[in-house]
Amino acid sequence: MTAQNFAPALSRALVHEGGFSDHKDDPGGATMKGVTQRVYDAWRKRRGLSLRSVRLIEEAELQAIYRKQYWDAVKGDRLPAGVDYVVFDGAVNSGPAQSVKWLQRALGSVKVDGVIGEATLAAIEAYPDHDQLVALMIGRRLAFLQALKTWRVFGGGWSRRVAQVKQVGQAWATGSVGPQPVFFAGGNAKATIDQAKPLPAKAGADATTGAGVTSGSLGGVLEAARQQLDPLASTSTVIGYVVTVLVITGAVLAIGGFVYRAYVSRKAKARADALDLPEGVAA
Repeated sequence: MTAQNFAPALSRALVHEGGFSDHKDDPGGATMKGVTQRVYDAWRKRRGLSLRSVRLIEEAELQAIYRKQYWDAVKGDRLPAGVDYVVFDGAVNSGPAQSVKWLQRALGSVKVDGVIGEATLAAIEAYPDHDQLVALMIGRRLAFLQALKTWRVFGGGWSRRVAQVKQVGQAWATGSVGPQPVFFAGGNAKATIDQAKPLPAKAGADATTGAGVTSGSLGGVLEAARQQLDPLASTSTVIGYVVTVLVITGAVLAIGGFVYRAYVSRKAKARADALDLPEGVAA
């Protein structure tokens, strides 16, 4: 496959990652050349080395971390040219499992579990157009990024980085080189699922309609008042008017609640799709 692509893939990822960063909205925290302090601490601890600032990371450590935790984690040596780079860059930015899910969703014929096994490798080999596969992966990645709370802060940098990764990935897939990488401010912020936007709450709709009018809902209160006043409606024009208003108000609230619940349901399905979550599972 493409074992020789690790070095050029890493060189491009390092341009996108830049130097030291510690943005208050970046879940990665203190990061040097794409390696977070947390990852660096774990790496040194496993080797019996004292902990120190990630600013002091050595070139050999940097190469080893990227090779072991990202390239090898996505089986980069066994992926076709172009696909290897796109999956690797996604792993650096959002974690190996998430990047592999974008690949598996793009393939459309394998289990989406975030792990590259023989079934996924076979599906990649059988896929007729790796240029198209790259485009589909990038589309999944962009949808994921747009579903994060931090999109408002880092969306510009992410979208530019992803666009360039797509260009390079498609170029490699067709035997070309692609453009030289460029650093985009914000494009190096970590993009993880724990930053997913919250879904709209169903509570508001349930409070008005009671998800089927109950005594505790606003709709239930209005219905109880209508039932009490209804026998008196024929004795007073004012009471008749009030009963009519209660009926109309209750109907409007019920319809509004049903429409809102349908909206929330659609948003939940779209969010689950973008975040590669099983339906009904909140991020």
